[in-house]
Amino acid sequence: MDQKRAIIGKAKEVKPLIINNETTKDVEKRILIGKSNYGAPNFVMRLFTVKPGGYSPRHSHRWEHEIFIVKGKAEVYDGEKYNSVEAGSFIYVPGGIEHQLKNAGDEELEFICVIPTSADEE
Repeated sequence: MDQKRAIIGKAKEVKPLIINNETTKDVEKRILIGKSNYGAPNFVMRLFTVKPGGYSPRHSHRWEHEIFIVKGKAEVYDGEKYNSVEAGSFIYVPGGIEHQLKNAGDEELEFICVIPTSADEE
């Protein structure tokens, strides 16, 4: 996609993918910017919303990602132990490190997660 100007949007206007399965509970994933929607060549920016009591899967993969906690409180598994974080915190997860985020509060947890487009995961 040949862009002639910046793209501006509202995160909550992006339709979420609702994830509830054996490894993930009460998670909404919105792809804000990526290859498939804007042809972004390098990064995919995603917004996750996790309801109270919800969690992402405990997993690892070959690519790094960067996370910013927008709202709420979380317990973050860093490959060795769980750590308490809150809005305004950032997390760098190198490739190959097992990680997980759990909502540790009474309100929704929201975080931005950026991965490389080479991850082939949006």
